[in-house]
Amino acid sequence: MWFWRSVVGKLWFTILLLVSFVLFILTILLLKFFENYHVQEAEKELTQLATKVSEVMHEHTDEELGRSIAWTLVGDMSKAVIIADQVHYWYSPANTRLRDLPLSLIQKDDDLQKVLTERKQVKKKMYLPNIQVGDDRYGQLLIVGVPLETADGKHGAVFIYQSLQAVEDTTQQTKKLIFLAAFIAIVLTTIFAFFLSTRITAPLRKMRQAAFEVARGKFDTKVPILTHDEIGELAMAFNQMGRRLQFNINALNQEKEQLASILSSMADGVITFNRDGEILITNPPAERFLQAWYFEQGNEAEVMAPLPPQVNELFARVVGEEKEQMTELTLQGRTWVILMSPLYNQTAVRGAVAVLRDMTEERRLDKLRKDFIANVSHELRTPIAMLQGYSEAIIDDIAATDEEKKEMAKVIYDESLRMGRLVNDLLDLARMEAGHITLNYKTVQLAPYIERIIRKFQGLAKEKQINLSAEWKDENIEMTIDPDRIEQVLTNLIDNAIRHTDENGTVKVIVERSGDGVTIHVQDSGSGIAEEDLPFIFERFYKADKARTRGRSGTGLGLAIAKNIVEAHKGMISVHSKLHEGTTFTFYLPNATHES
Repeated sequence: MWFWRSVVGKLWFTILLLVSFVLFILTILLLKFFENYHVQEAEKELTQLATKVSEVMHEHTDEELGRSIAWTLVGDMSKAVIIADQVHYWYSPANTRLRDLPLSLIQKDDDLQKVLTERKQVKKKMYLPNIQVGDDRYGQLLIVGVPLETADGKHGAVFIYQSLQAVEDTTQQTKKLIFLAAFIAIVLTTIFAFFLSTRITAPLRKMRQAAFEVARGKFDTKVPILTHDEIGELAMAFNQMGRRLQFNINALNQEKEQLASILSSMADGVITFNRDGEILITNPPAERFLQAWYFEQGNEAEVMAPLPPQVNELFARVVGEEKEQMTELTLQGRTWVILMSPLYNQTAVRGAVAVLRDMTEERRLDKLRKDFIANVSHELRTPIAMLQGYSEAIIDDIAATDEEKKEMAKVIYDESLRMGRLVNDLLDLARMEAGHITLNYKTVQLAPYIERIIRKFQGLAKEKQINLSAEWKDENIEMTIDPDRIEQVLTNLIDNAIRHTDENGTVKVIVERSGDGVTIHVQDSGSGIAEEDLPFIFERFYKADKARTRGRSGTGLGLAIAKNIVEAHKGMISVHSKLHEGTTFTFYLPNATHES
């Protein structure tokens, strides 16, 4: 019911109940008081009247005259009976509503008889059936008796009785007045209660509406201060609370945005767990880690685990031991180092935070460093061994003829040149990777420039019966490049293409304009490169030929040098190949100038 949910209703009902209770108690007390008061006044009047009648009868020797005076004193509202003795008694004739009081009743009543026997005044209320007439047949009578001594010395009694209907009528009138006053009081109390409640609840309703607005996020909502009492102070406190909430929410939002920005900009992944191991917060690197795990599980998994088992085990150790733990795992070819620490709530562990670092590049660099040492050692060991062997043969005069000595000296010379090329390539590559490469830019026409480079390899191509040619999408192209460095790139790519192409194969150099730059393709129909070798083809000393044959197999540094030269020109180089179907190296050089 709205009545009980409303402050106005509760206040009105409480005040009305209190006033009604007070009025009820007051009405009962007043009615009792008025009833007793009227009865006492009636008793007093009847006693005085009976005493006068007794005195009149005592003073007059003429009994008839005395009775006449007595009846006059009794009047119409009361009825009297004068008893001289058991034989002589008289009733007042005036009141026709009241019948005569039987003498036998007086003699049988213990209280009334005391007037005759003990000479005492008696007052009594009693019901006398068949004494009244009309509607008052069973009404209550008030009887007062006083002793009587007549002029001739007889001892009798005077009884005056009167119906209490008059008292009851007076009481009924009093009740009506009291009930009217109570009704007026209740109406006024209701008006006052509603007025007071409205004055109290109007600001409360405004505060309730403002509280709903604050709950919806409008923290700048204000409550008007209408009074300066406790409700006004409550409104002031509410407004201060709203301002404080707005300040705190803004501060929390700023901290949240700052934390989100920090997390999203971190290079390391971050995952926050609750006590049950459920993921709460992640950042983009961590999401990439999780995506790699989901991809590795595949679509065939019935229930995809949210985390790898190694991470779950690490979380269990962190929560159980309450210590920092670390592990390393590999997903989709990438190496991740996971450092997990417990999160505390007061004194208990409420979860954990894991920091994931992608260590793939570091592990690759470590591997490259180890491979570099192994590759350099391998590349230098063979020519050094040959130099030592042939030089010892010359010293020991193993060669019998001058031709054999010249042949040994020729081998020593070739191997020294090979070592020189290897060392020079290493020095060049080191300078390039350190950013110390110097480019000498010149404007060249690409058509004659590339034709000249191709002519250098025509003899080798004819020797292997390979068709080496150039294809021009646009012959009139000139651009500013370092011709020596770009020639080094083309020489390396064409030499590799011829070296890995069988007889009757083709090697083609394709030149085309690409936006503001030039794209050059070196395409061959050779043996191709295995798919697993393609990501590492531009690494130092990496060879798809795992046998590492000497001779024309090269040092494994050419493509690494070519990549650095192209990138120094702000370009990029890539490779596409399929095993036994050929290989295409493509490099792009920007900022080409068109034909003048």
